[in-house]
Amino acid sequence: MWMFVLLGNVLRGIGETPVQPLGISYIDDFAESENAALYIGCVQTISIIGPVFGFLLGSLCAKIYVDVGYVDMETITITPEDARWVGAWWLGYLIAGTVTLLSAVPFWFLPKSLPMPVDKHDSSCTPEQTRFIKDADSPTLDHKIRLEEPANLHVMANEFVPTLKTLLGNPVYILYLGVTVIQFNSLIGMVTYKPKYIEQHYGQSASKANFFMGMINIPAVALGMFSGGVVIKKYKLGVMGAAKLAFGTSLLGFFLSFLFLAMGCENSKVAGITVSYTGEEDLPYQEQSLFSDCNSGCLCSTKEWDPVCGENGITYVSPCLAGCTSSRGSGRNMVFDHCRCVAVTNILPVNLTARLGQCLPRYNCDRVFPYFLALSVLSSFIISLGGTPGLMLLVRCIKPELKSLALGIHTLATRTLAGIPAPIYFGAIIDTTCLKWAYNTCGGRGACRIYNTSSYRIVYLGLTLGLRAVSFFLCIWGFDLLRKHIKREKKALSNDSGELEFLRKENGSATGGQFLLSPDCNPERETRL
Repeated sequence: MWMFVLLGNVLRGIGETPVQPLGISYIDDFAESENAALYIGCVQTISIIGPVFGFLLGSLCAKIYVDVGYVDMETITITPEDARWVGAWWLGYLIAGTVTLLSAVPFWFLPKSLPMPVDKHDSSCTPEQTRFIKDADSPTLDHKIRLEEPANLHVMANEFVPTLKTLLGNPVYILYLGVTVIQFNSLIGMVTYKPKYIEQHYGQSASKANFFMGMINIPAVALGMFSGGVVIKKYKLGVMGAAKLAFGTSLLGFFLSFLFLAMGCENSKVAGITVSYTGEEDLPYQEQSLFSDCNSGCLCSTKEWDPVCGENGITYVSPCLAGCTSSRGSGRNMVFDHCRCVAVTNILPVNLTARLGQCLPRYNCDRVFPYFLALSVLSSFIISLGGTPGLMLLVRCIKPELKSLALGIHTLATRTLAGIPAPIYFGAIIDTTCLKWAYNTCGGRGACRIYNTSSYRIVYLGLTLGLRAVSFFLCIWGFDLLRKHIKREKKALSNDSGELEFLRKENGSATGGQFLLSPDCNPERETRL
């Protein structure tokens, strides 16, 4: 069945192309230069707002049992807080797919071509040449409108390889590509496992974790993307200014993220895994440690995960391993009595009962969690401030005719080199911190039921911060290349201006004021959808 999911994602990726990356190039071509950054920031913001509704929809679906409508919910003994709970994941696909299909309709009504602002002509053209181009095409309009030309696939195929070699020969672009791939590995790995981190570390349900991501974290990212575009427009930042803004915000967010390492929680108290049956902590996990004198005669299975919470605040892997001999009630209200293992703890005397499910989160985690959310919002906003400047850096350091190809390769590289491998190796490394695995009906290993929270925090945050640290070293090298690139461009522009001035004087009298166009002054280089 996974093949159908793969095919669906491939088709979805094709459908995204008119918006990202071609839409970005489309806006940069036809918008005024001073407004392009703001418009691109708006598009990026809207694309971030979408996941807000996605996470909220996921939060709603996670509360609904996967087989709702096919089973009697009264017989279900687990709750959404249980690690075994599976939400109605399929419902989100149906709703999101329908909305996506409807959102495609307005694209049919977009114009094939838009008026092209005068300032979008080649920068090496003199004002007189730009005016000549405008007046020659339309003496009454301030914009040039180019008719749609049929695409020649044979010519496109022949020009693709030389164009690709030219693009990949740009060291600034290659270094930018390397930096973004590394940073996207960090970002995608962090975002993919952040809900799981909230679940395991702070004892929140999957539904609440998705809700927090959608309502708190993602809006901060959207606001940061939009604010980055506003800053570029307000202060009219050039290529180097955009690069400095992107680097500075990313570096500040990097240092803020180190504070997450201090916002730790202790492991859940699970008898035989994280604590002994007498309540002693820091217990090294071994399979035989699940057994104790209080449950030695019960013939319990160590492969089951059916947790119960004792009155002493300790979670037991199953009622059997808790030494319980009787039960009362049914469904989620079931209570187990005469649990001998509950009585052997060195904590104050308590009732020998246990209820279904794991014990509630630790008190210290309840106090730390709001600070975690606040820092998460702040760091997300600061890091995302550099998103739009970084994208403007990409489109402005590339020749206009290579812009669409550059954006396409950038999207392809980040999706294939970051979007695919990052969740895989992040998940594999995180799984090394698992303390208790489930087993499926065929005997194979299933999902992880409980993690070592301290190890999880170090591995998850360490890998995220480590990748970003590597990217900063490449950024320093990139600044040097970008500075040299800008100097070369200014020198070439100065030489071209001198030659054009000479041509203007030579041909002014002979042509009666008509100016020759430089070969580089090609107003036909805008990108069309």
